[in-house]
Amino acid sequence: MIKLTKLDNSSILINLETIKYAESVPDTVLRFLNGDSVIVRESLEQIESSVLELKRKIFKTP
Repeated sequence: MIKLTKLDNSSILINLETIKYAESVPDTVLRFLNGDSVIVRESLEQIESSVLELKRKIFKTP
């Protein structure tokens, strides 16, 4: 899971396996497999970095 920030500044943990896609329109919107969506403050680039960091931790690669 990665920690993101909703527009009201509350923190949420997102399970990456439930995300269908993310888009910037101009806010960053995550769309889930079940049809739900959430708008977050982080950019697509920031989310990508968080995902890569998590995967490095999981697979222990530098």
